[in-house]
Amino acid sequence: MSLTRKGFLKALGLGALAAGSNAWGLPSEALEDARAAVKRLKITGVEIYLFDIALTSPFRIAIGVMNAANDLLVRVRTDQGLVGLGEACPFPPITGETQATNAAAARAIRDMIVGQDPLAIDDLLRKIGPLVHSNPSAVAAFDMALFDILGKAAGLPLFRLLGGSKSVFETDITTGIDTLEAMAAESKRYADMGYKTLKVKVGLDPDEDFARLEAIRRAVGPKTAIRVDANQGWTVPQAVYALRKMEPLAIEFCEQPVLASDHAGMRAVRAQSPISIMADESLYGPADAITLIRAEACDTFNIKLMKSGGILNSIRIAHVAGAANMRCMVGCMLESNLALTAAAHVVASQANIVYADLDGNSEHAVDPVIGGMTVRAGTLTLPETPGLGCDIDPAFVKKLQKV
Repeated sequence: MSLTRKGFLKALGLGALAAGSNAWGLPSEALEDARAAVKRLKITGVEIYLFDIALTSPFRIAIGVMNAANDLLVRVRTDQGLVGLGEACPFPPITGETQATNAAAARAIRDMIVGQDPLAIDDLLRKIGPLVHSNPSAVAAFDMALFDILGKAAGLPLFRLLGGSKSVFETDITTGIDTLEAMAAESKRYADMGYKTLKVKVGLDPDEDFARLEAIRRAVGPKTAIRVDANQGWTVPQAVYALRKMEPLAIEFCEQPVLASDHAGMRAVRAQSPISIMADESLYGPADAITLIRAEACDTFNIKLMKSGGILNSIRIAHVAGAANMRCMVGCMLESNLALTAAAHVVASQANIVYADLDGNSEHAVDPVIGGMTVRAGTLTLPETPGLGCDIDPAFVKKLQKV
């Protein structure tokens, strides 16, 4: 009995559900074909592209400026016609990666995984895992492509395959560092668009940071939630001073007030701050989560696929946090709607991920992604299509440089 591609996808999903039994009532011949299909699914090729997207204006944080999203696009192909998509978004001021280092890592990963089973995600990520220390974004791109294939094989949107149900939730939107007037005007524009939560970049002079935030609070009023991100910009005394001064402005939490490596400093700030502390640059993988919990350095975690190495490690971090009764946020760099959608699937899959900061494409000059998540007035909705639910405009891909 031979299977068509449509039949393969259907049988593969049902075969995975059957998990070795015939309790689902499949004819024995169809079940055997499904099992055989799973066993013979192989990666036949990987395409890597330089995925450059211009920004409408430079994006400035306390430790650097980005003028474009210089990403990678990865397409993983299989012998049964399933294709998985992934995106790497290096952010040099934070992770130290560049597009060039990601491209070199992606070539190495391609050589490792061709001919392998794309559904053996844990095995493949263990194989390519050492690269996560130097190029976590490149590993994340392949991780999400494999999960895209898994969702398509099962015929389910990824968040449902991962056991989640919250396909609609809120995301904030970020105001980068600029003049007081420009930041207040931009924040007011976002609030007028319907965003209920704003994230504001700080981390320079504490008094200037306060003045900007005070102007933003006046502009948006008392009902709009505001959270701040210092991106390691303050010293411990500056952080304590700034956060105490900001208390009347009703700040929800502060991300990474001091150097990522300064866990003792984070703990000191947390102990003296009236505003809760969230770890971001201090947190890459699950081991970091354990270290931060033991150090009592923060109240919450900001998980980013581009730091953790993808979906699997992000979920593992959430599990570590859950065991410590901690809540999490999933954030982003400057990703397109492809990687942002992958991150949104992670949010939807875990009950203790209660915050979302998925606005990395808000300053993109173009949107090359077909499908994926949608955001209206700060409300994010995930697609119900199998896998990630995204594709890339073929006309845009034709313009990209292939690695």
